Amino acid sequence: MDKIVIQQKINLITAKREFLVKLSEQPNLGILKLDVVQALSELDDLIEDFSVTFPEFN
Repeated sequence: MDKIVIQQKINLITAKREFLVKLSEQPNLGILKLDVVQALSELDDLIEDFSVTFPEFN
């Protein structure tokens, strides 16, 4: 996998992150809210790691 393909995948993940943010704001999630918050945290870590590894794509 080359850097361009990885960048495209990161862009797709970043675009879908907003869905998880909206989902985490739902009052009726119950215990699933923990999973959604964890997924957001992991996505943020992934995006940050990509930015550090490939600063030219920022």
